[in-house]
Amino acid sequence: MKFSLSTFRREEAGAVTVDWVVLTAAVVGLAVAAFAAIEAVTDEPVRAAAVVLNDADAATDAVVVPQ
Repeated sequence: MKFSLSTFRREEAGAVTVDWVVLTAAVVGLAVAAFAAIEAVTDEPVRAAAVVLNDADAATDAVVVPQ
Protein backbone atom coordinates (compact mmCIF):
# COMPACT_ATOMS: atom_id res chain seq x y z
CA MET A 1 0.00 0.00 0.00
CA LYS A 2 2.81 2.41 0.86
CA PHE A 3 4.49 1.75 -2.48
CA SER A 4 1.34 2.52 -4.42
CA LEU A 5 0.75 5.81 -2.57
CA SER A 6 4.28 7.05 -3.22
CA THR A 7 3.97 6.05 -6.87
CA PHE A 8 0.65 7.86 -7.08
CA ARG A 9 2.18 11.06 -5.66
CA ARG A 10 4.98 11.07 -8.24
CA GLU A 11 2.70 10.35 -11.19
CA GLU A 12 1.90 13.45 -13.29
CA ALA A 13 -0.30 11.93 -15.99
CA GLY A 14 -3.53 13.39 -14.55
CA ALA A 15 -2.10 16.87 -13.97
CA VAL A 16 -2.93 18.03 -17.49
CA THR A 17 -6.55 16.98 -17.03
CA VAL A 18 -6.76 18.96 -13.80
CA ASP A 19 -5.26 22.00 -15.56
CA TRP A 20 -7.89 21.80 -18.31
CA VAL A 21 -10.71 21.43 -15.82
CA VAL A 22 -9.53 24.49 -13.89
CA LEU A 23 -9.06 26.55 -17.07
CA THR A 24 -12.49 25.53 -18.39
CA ALA A 25 -14.12 26.43 -15.07
CA ALA A 26 -12.42 29.83 -15.17
CA VAL A 27 -13.64 30.51 -18.71
CA VAL A 28 -17.19 29.49 -17.83
CA GLY A 29 -17.09 31.68 -14.71
CA LEU A 30 -15.91 34.68 -16.73
CA ALA A 31 -18.62 34.08 -19.34
CA VAL A 32 -21.31 33.96 -16.67
CA ALA A 33 -20.01 37.17 -15.09
CA ALA A 34 -19.89 38.93 -18.46
CA PHE A 35 -23.41 37.80 -19.33
CA ALA A 36 -24.73 39.03 -15.99
CA ALA A 37 -23.09 42.43 -16.46
CA ILE A 38 -24.38 42.84 -20.01
CA GLU A 39 -27.87 41.67 -19.10
CA ALA A 40 -28.10 44.14 -16.21
CA VAL A 41 -27.17 47.08 -18.45
CA THR A 42 -29.37 46.19 -21.43
CA ASP A 43 -32.53 45.16 -19.60
CA GLU A 44 -34.19 48.59 -19.46
CA PRO A 45 -33.49 49.64 -23.10
CA VAL A 46 -34.82 46.31 -24.34
CA ARG A 47 -38.00 46.71 -22.32
CA ALA A 48 -38.48 50.26 -23.65
CA ALA A 49 -38.02 49.07 -27.23
CA ALA A 50 -40.50 46.26 -26.66
CA VAL A 51 -43.12 48.71 -25.38
CA VAL A 52 -42.66 50.97 -28.40
CA LEU A 53 -42.83 48.07 -30.83
CA ASN A 54 -45.88 46.53 -29.14
CA ASP A 55 -47.76 49.83 -29.25
CA ALA A 56 -46.98 50.46 -32.93
CA ASP A 57 -49.37 49.55 -35.72
CA ALA A 58 -47.25 48.33 -38.62
CA ALA A 59 -49.87 49.31 -41.21
CA THR A 60 -50.25 52.96 -40.19
CA ASP A 61 -47.64 54.05 -37.64
CA ALA A 62 -44.04 55.01 -38.12
CA VAL A 63 -41.95 53.71 -35.24
CA VAL A 64 -40.42 56.57 -33.25
CA VAL A 65 -37.99 55.55 -30.53
CA PRO A 66 -38.09 57.93 -27.55
CA GLN A 67 -34.76 59.41 -26.49
